[in-house]
Amino acid sequence: MDPAAPKSTGITRRKFATAATAAAAGFVLTGCGPKRLYEMPRDRLRKALDDMEREYSNTYGKAVTVSDTGAAPGVLFGYALDLSRCIGCRRCVYACVEENNQSREPQVHWIRVLAMEKERGIDFAHADPYYQPELVPEEGKFYVPVACQQCRNAPCTKVCPTGATWTEPDGIVVIDYDWCIGCRCCMAACPYGARRFNWATPSIPPDELQPNTHYLGNRPRPKGVVEKCTFCIQRVRAGRYPACVEVCPVGARKFGNLLDPDSEIRYIMEHKRVMVLKQELNTVPKFFYFYAT
Repeated sequence: MDPAAPKSTGITRRKFATAATAAAAGFVLTGCGPKRLYEMPRDRLRKALDDMEREYSNTYGKAVTVSDTGAAPGVLFGYALDLSRCIGCRRCVYACVEENNQSREPQVHWIRVLAMEKERGIDFAHADPYYQPELVPEEGKFYVPVACQQCRNAPCTKVCPTGATWTEPDGIVVIDYDWCIGCRCCMAACPYGARRFNWATPSIPPDELQPNTHYLGNRPRPKGVVEKCTFCIQRVRAGRYPACVEVCPVGARKFGNLLDPDSEIRYIMEHKRVMVLKQELNTVPKFFYFYAT
């Protein structure tokens, strides 16, 4: 090569590919996430929700509403579960299925209940999620229900390439099903196994559909997206308890506003022996486990 020849000002194929990838990622990330929903002009958002309501109502043969109720100021939701009370009946599992329009065939469960041996303590390696005794609780066993831990430092939200999952101001980690591409990166990142993928079109009998839905919660989902617990966002933002809290026959489940010093959840945090799962990972869950005594 002639040293006197002018140097090329072009870029290599590798540099071009790197720059193009970065530009594409920047374009995608600036167009998605929570701003999509709440900075959309109100008339466009209402039209989108109306279209959904029409589609779901026609599909299931009943009037379906889709809410976009946002987070209330001064609210940070927290959940607590009393391990000394839980009897492993799984009523929470099926109340969640019914309230949140989870697929019946194939079955999708947002809550798993793990049976553990009292002698071993909390031991996930030897936990049994498929226990089927005639009666519960079994002698020598205790139960640890697991769902989304609603982490403050949520690994799932950091790996999503489209920004389809994020944490709302009231602490609920949500998913926009219209932007989820089904890559399952969030499932790989979640250390609690709390996310579910729809391998097939969810099957919900029309007479079992919960018609009061939320855009970021229990509205019917398509095949090929990830879903998970949202603290029953359609209920809690309307001043109600999550379905699993209401159905628990022994009162093991507690829910409330962590910012309210007079709430039951704050009393538990301040007066009970409280723990979180996999504390060493620094995910900072807002789902707490405790012992009443």
